[in-house]
Formats: sequence, structure tokens, C-alpha cells
Amino acid sequence: MKIKVLAAVLLIVVFVSSAFAASKKEVVFGVAPGPYGDIVKQGIIPGLEKKGYEVEVKEFSDYVQPNIALDNKSIDVNAFQHVVYLEKFAGDRKLKISPVISIPTAALGIYSKKYKLIAEIKNGSTVTIANDPSNLARALRYLQALGLIKINPAIDATKASEKDVIGNPRNLKIQPVEAAQIPRTVDSVDFAVVNGNYAISAGIYPTAISREKLEEKYLIVIAVRTEDLNSQFTKDIKKVVESKEFEKVIYDKKNVFKDFAIPQWLKKKHGK
Repeated sequence: MKIKVLAAVLLIVVFVSSAFAASKKEVVFGVAPGPYGDIVKQGIIPGLEKKGYEVEVKEFSDYVQPNIALDNKSIDVNAFQHVVYLEKFAGDRKLKISPVISIPTAALGIYSKKYKLIAEIKNGSTVTIANDPSNLARALRYLQALGLIKINPAIDATKASEKDVIGNPRNLKIQPVEAAQIPRTVDSVDFAVVNGNYAISAGIYPTAISREKLEEKYLIVIAVRTEDLNSQFTKDIKKVVESKEFEKVIYDKKNVFKDFAIPQWLKKKHGK
């Protein structure tokens, strides 16, 4: 009889534990400084709170720790990276992380205290670009699109490094730097290629002399552990991002988000 009672108690404990896990109501969001944290705070958290969630935001100062924290379960979800970076980072470190949905994204820009036009860039100018592989390749392709360099056509341009530059008519001195530090270099170099979120955080975003035309694969995505892709909290985050309330925040004329590259799924919803 005692064995049956104990078995019944254990069954109830397992059931309650499973139900609690299935209905997770506390979510920790990891973001990088700047606009994506603002999008989370203004456009996502209010919707999650209406659904009964308690949401904590953790800010990270680089592009490494948000994925490490996601993998070790210090956070539940993050919003700071594009798919190209996610796939490279997760592949190199054997992490099981997956994208959920893309959100509006601030493009790369050229920033300079010396030049006002791309055409003014002189021979021998020094340029700083991100040193992580995916953003380094992205910056090089942007410089190529501007006619400033040429990348070896025999290689995969999404994996290009400064060693793959075979044409450099203005003899640019390319200096890879940690992405978060690049805004600080604008005063000391001829020009810099700065990620949009860091440009906004540094207060230089409106001064870009050129901005990239962003490809869909370089839009920032919300990411979770692959094991949580079908969890209720992931489904609820996606629903909130697809909601009218989120759309209103993005297109509010008072917000900088309206000038970002907009995902195709949101353009279609907004009729653009």
C-alpha cells in the first residue's frame, strides 16, 4: 500500500514539474547595448507581460557572451545577432542555438570626421572594421559595393577576410577591431565601418556618410536554444513580435526604428 501511495506522489510531482516547465512564465532576455535592447523593452516586453510573463533584460557589451549565456541557460533568449553570425558562432562552438524571427535592423555605416563623401576618401586612408569573421566579411563586401576594394572572386565572399582583398586602388589600411570599440576609433582614423547598434549607442548614427543596403540574412534575429524552439514562451515571443502593438512601436515616428531595414514579413504586414 505504501509503495502505491509513494508511486502516486512521485507521479504527481513529475506531472506538476512538467506542467511548470511547459508554462514557463519567467524569461531572461539578453541584448547588446542600444536599439535592439530598446526594441525588446518597448516592443516585446509589454506584450509578454500582458501574457503573464515576468521579463528580465540582461545587457552584454560584446558579441560573444550573449550566446554563451544562452547556451549555459543564464538567459532564455537573445536579440543581438544576424543569422550569418549565429550560424558561424554556433557551428564553431558546437552550440545548439536557433533563430526564431527577424526584427528591424540598423545597417552598417561609414563614419568619418575627415570626409563627408565616399568620393573624398584619399589614397592611404586608414579604416577600422569589425574583427569577428561574419561582420568582417560583411564590412569588406560593403567596401567592395562602394568601389573602394575588390575581394577575390574565387572565394566565398561571406567568409572573406582582409587577406582576400586583391584590389585596393586607394591603398586603404584596413584595421580589424572589436565591433563594440569601433565608434571610439572614429576620431583617430580616416573613416570607420560601424555596426548600426553601436553607432546609435555612441550617438553618431545620424552622421553616417553612407549606409549599406541590408540583405535579409543580415537582419537581427531573436534566438533561443534549439531545444526551446517549440516551447510556449518561444511561441509567445513570436506572437508578440508579429502583433499590431509591435508594429506600432516600430513605425512610431518618434522612434529611430522606423529608419531601420525592415524584415520582409513585417513589410508585407504593413502593406509596403
